[in-house]
Amino acid sequence: MKKITERWVSLLLALVMAMTVTACGASGDNGGAAGTDSPAEERETGDQGAGETGELGGPAVAAEGEKIVNVGVTDSLGGVNPFAVDQTEINKYAIDLMFLPLMELDQDLNFQGMLADSITTEDNIHFSVHIDENAVWSDGTPVTAEDVEYSVLRYASPVVANTTLLLYAFEGTDDATGFVEEGASSMAGLKVVDEKTIEFTAKYPMALTTFQNSYGRYLHILPKHIIEKFSEEELTSNDWFNHPDVISGPYFLTGFDPDHYISYTANKDYWKGAPKIDKLNIRIVDGSQVYAGLQSGEIDITQHTMTAIPQEDYDSIEALENVEVVYGSPVTNQSAFIQTANIPDARVRQALVYAIDRRQLVDQLLKGHGEVVDGFLSSASPFYDENIVPMEYNPEKAKELLAEAGWDGSQTLRFYVNSGDNTFVNGVQVIVAQWAAVGIKAEITTVDLATLMTVAGTTDYDIMAVQYTYAPVDPYPDVSWLLGGEGSWTGYFADEVAAALEGTQKTSEIAEITKQYSVVNSKMQEDVPMFSVYVISAQGAVNRRLTGAEPSVYGFFNNVQNWDITE
Repeated sequence: MKKITERWVSLLLALVMAMTVTACGASGDNGGAAGTDSPAEERETGDQGAGETGELGGPAVAAEGEKIVNVGVTDSLGGVNPFAVDQTEINKYAIDLMFLPLMELDQDLNFQGMLADSITTEDNIHFSVHIDENAVWSDGTPVTAEDVEYSVLRYASPVVANTTLLLYAFEGTDDATGFVEEGASSMAGLKVVDEKTIEFTAKYPMALTTFQNSYGRYLHILPKHIIEKFSEEELTSNDWFNHPDVISGPYFLTGFDPDHYISYTANKDYWKGAPKIDKLNIRIVDGSQVYAGLQSGEIDITQHTMTAIPQEDYDSIEALENVEVVYGSPVTNQSAFIQTANIPDARVRQALVYAIDRRQLVDQLLKGHGEVVDGFLSSASPFYDENIVPMEYNPEKAKELLAEAGWDGSQTLRFYVNSGDNTFVNGVQVIVAQWAAVGIKAEITTVDLATLMTVAGTTDYDIMAVQYTYAPVDPYPDVSWLLGGEGSWTGYFADEVAAALEGTQKTSEIAEITKQYSVVNSKMQEDVPMFSVYVISAQGAVNRRLTGAEPSVYGFFNNVQNWDITE
């Protein structure tokens, strides 16, 4: 089980990092790490579009009497074919609008049915997914359990070779690859119960929230009666995916350019109700352009994890009369990972935290829009334990601990930081100065994100800091890898922590899961293989003419059919 879990988690980790690091960075860089691995076929055909577009192949423009909304994001698109791209944030949302996931989180971190109306389990092994009785494809064909089965089998095909939806966890997949046999028509871990019900069987206990978050939110179900016409080789390259004409979601794709826009037109036959907005554009811009776009009305709304608004523009955007500002839940953690083999004494690692005035960093760098926590979980998580009080700023305590540990100050710690995160690049200067004040020398090396991830993989560093979003409802995959011993970003392993993490997967009771994560986070204070510098509440904004829409970290497009414009 451990081998399966490690492979699943390590690949998921790469996707989560790509999704979260650039999304919440302060640089506003348009390139970033998210969604850059689209296939050549999509890049060549995507910008040609299939419907009305603006001048020079730009995003769709409204005809007289039509309503149009522009969503401003700073992430670049990897592609729109769910079989061919990873599920980084912008890719996931771009696909969600066409092909609904089974479930999605709402802005209050409750799971909301999308294509499914329920996912249940009685033993944390067998998961029953029931498709909404009203769910139909845009051509009027009912959405069925066979659509789910066929889609999952294709995701698990070694020909499609999708490494995003890591299906190692389910019976019938190969332990080494996570795939089934080429052209498989069935899988031991999938059972169609009736027209609207399908059962998944896991190889080992999995919390309901893990299934819902890792699979319910990321399994995009495709219409079997359409895609069964394609060979498995064609599923990753067929032009149909660039402008699919049979969808389950609220919007048809009409055109896209990976670096500039994605355009949609309303699915008037959407089974949850015809969208009030006729045309929807996702405009891909540089972070420095967001303020001007909001001011002019060329951008109607932003989203916290796809839109990196520079910190220096926060006040200016708050001052706009045509815009309402909404700060998101604190979910993105500025984490510092310590290679414990290089700094083996926990007292030294504790001193690193006591020496930093983290509250000052929140107040000055984030203008108060964030919080200080210890461990992995912020107050946004249902598993957050408010009884775990963050370690205070206490430089004298830091000096005492260093003296006890026999720290002589001769070692210079190698501290790697993401150069694209301008806010933290400024903050790290303060941190290093505060360490120096207690007798800890550190040398900062700023590198781009890709290089930072390479360094992280080599584990050849003493401390490495990067923004990381631990899914509030399901931190297990990330945390279990990060504390997985040799080869992980911390090199840290403790039997007590491993047992607590396994315990989170054997129950669905919030109180019991919270108790287990409290064990983990308490050990983080004691052993400090990582620490949270701060947790960010990112800024979002919406034009006051747009109703029914609100920037939110989760659930942004859940009810997009209800968005409307009032002049």
